[in-house]
Amino acid sequence: MPETAPKARVAAAWAVHAFTASGVVTALLAIAALIAGDLRLALLWLGAALIIDGLDGPMARKVEVSRYAPRFDGAVLDLVIDYLTYTVIPALLVYRFGLVPAGFEIPAAAYIMLTSLYCFGNREMKTGDLYFSGFPAVWNVVVLYFYVLGTGPWMNLAAIAALGILTFVPFKYVHPFRVRLWRPLTLAITGVWALSAFWLVLASGPGTAPSGAAPLAFWAFLAASLYFLGLCAWRTLAGPREREKA
Repeated sequence: MPETAPKARVAAAWAVHAFTASGVVTALLAIAALIAGDLRLALLWLGAALIIDGLDGPMARKVEVSRYAPRFDGAVLDLVIDYLTYTVIPALLVYRFGLVPAGFEIPAAAYIMLTSLYCFGNREMKTGDLYFSGFPAVWNVVVLYFYVLGTGPWMNLAAIAALGILTFVPFKYVHPFRVRLWRPLTLAITGVWALSAFWLVLASGPGTAPSGAAPLAFWAFLAASLYFLGLCAWRTLAGPREREKA
């Protein structure tokens, strides 16, 4: 760090680190909801953690945290919190709320946590054009889909098994904030997806399925999901591109 670094820039860098660290608080609140048996509230707190994780990267690059707070590794901090909110808590949700057939709760949760370790330890997690290579262990999103779609235990177990395998298969998965190709459109659809997901979880309740509680949000959620699925499939089939910068 330059000896004459402006104090405001240093303060901004540490403020971004603090913002990233706040994700652990939302994780704690999700765990508290899990213990209380409230899946809906746990998903909302995991959604808050997802928003923090989506915003802190662009903020970190904007204020140059590696230059103005070089003694603290924000990437490591981010990975620690991501493993907690993307993998550990969703695995506990699968176990706690019986999202898989009886007797498979512990094996499924262990499988999620073990396969995710490869993703987080993979030095080639991202491709040259900044897509994720292999399923990026977004188990929080997977559990959200289980909740919104109301899928049964056996279907959930099959999905978990398949996605764990796809962690090791170099299919491409879009990072909405990093991939430059069609980024404005992707960010707009990400916003639609996030708002519709929030609406669906918030509107649902005991005896009220998300699709019935908010049909418009449900179809918007599905349409946005199909966009991401199509984009990822197209980029996987199209092959490599030149290296890009965010």
